[in-house]
Amino acid sequence: MQTKSIPYTFIRGGYFYFSRRVPNDLRKYYSYPRVVQGLRTSSPQKAKVQANVAAAKLEAYWSQMRLAETEVLGMALVKEMPSSNALITPTLSDSMSSSQADCLSLSDALKVYLDLKGKGRPKTFHTAAERSCNYLISLCGNKPLSEYTRNDALQFRDWLVTRGLTGSSVTRNFSYLKAVINFALSEYALDIRNAFVGVYHDRSAGVLVRKPIPLDAIRVVQSECLAIDDDMRWLIALISDTGMRLAEGAGLLKQDIVGLGTTQPYINLIKHPWRNLKTASSERKIPLVGSALWAAKRIVEANNQTDFAFPRYNRNQLTTANSASAALNKWLRQYVPSGCTMHSFRHSMRDRLRETQCPSDITDQIGGWATNSIGQGYGSGYSLNVLQEWMKKTV
Repeated sequence: MQTKSIPYTFIRGGYFYFSRRVPNDLRKYYSYPRVVQGLRTSSPQKAKVQANVAAAKLEAYWSQMRLAETEVLGMALVKEMPSSNALITPTLSDSMSSSQADCLSLSDALKVYLDLKGKGRPKTFHTAAERSCNYLISLCGNKPLSEYTRNDALQFRDWLVTRGLTGSSVTRNFSYLKAVINFALSEYALDIRNAFVGVYHDRSAGVLVRKPIPLDAIRVVQSECLAIDDDMRWLIALISDTGMRLAEGAGLLKQDIVGLGTTQPYINLIKHPWRNLKTASSERKIPLVGSALWAAKRIVEANNQTDFAFPRYNRNQLTTANSASAALNKWLRQYVPSGCTMHSFRHSMRDRLRETQCPSDITDQIGGWATNSIGQGYGSGYSLNVLQEWMKKTV
């Protein structure tokens, strides 16, 4: 009996087997009406990848067999017909052998990458990898990995630039593409050079430098938030004195606001199913001071019959950070210098902590910035008391 969660497989003796019925029109080439082969693994993840790859290769081979049977114009002019015996029925073990180097296509590699690396990752991770690979497939075709050349890579780079993508966007597309290919090459031990590694492009082209918001402008914004006193202004005020990313703030629960009746109120920033965090270091505790503390109190006091701090941005299964960004930036624009956005508060917080001569590792912990030092990864980090002392100095 085939497993429901992993197509084309069944379990026998604790191990997965691949099983695929031979199409009726190709049955004459097979001695048995079904292709069955042990996958030599008890891991559902590995079995799913191997089964999907094997199924894709069988489909490709069966298409070639059907094409060989199709009448072709001008056959009467051919001096010598190839023997019909030239069609050799493949076995699954052949498809999983070293000939994979010639068979594993980019779409196969993408499926392997997302099945293994994409588990538990947000939808944006899958979408970005699929977008980059589909760009290349639309331009150069869905080739076996061994057939992509340096010329394809250069053509891909030029195509991205011609479309008007900034240097950072070009870098992002190449990063995903290289990651997909490198992962497949490593997973199947294929001795193939990744043609997309080391391609030069201008990373700064079209990239706008994010500007911090001056402190006097921040104070004006906070004053306006206090006067208007609605949920959108609460979110702006919360971000202005915490340096959180907009998505981090928009996806908060009220219960993530901790200790408002104590001397150490803080945001307990953790992952949620509707809003992931950008990096592992993004999970952190942020002391509440200044306007952020005011906003946190207003959020908890609000009787909106929901656990969400900002229900307007969490009406579906995912936090709509893009909608929040568009609406808040439109309002913010009248109070801040040109080029400043909601994300500029994060840059400003870094500068404000610098002005207090806050040590960089404390700054990194407050903002959830990744550190380069191995030693800083040891231990539990600074206590909330220490973080609060430095945050107080910024206001």
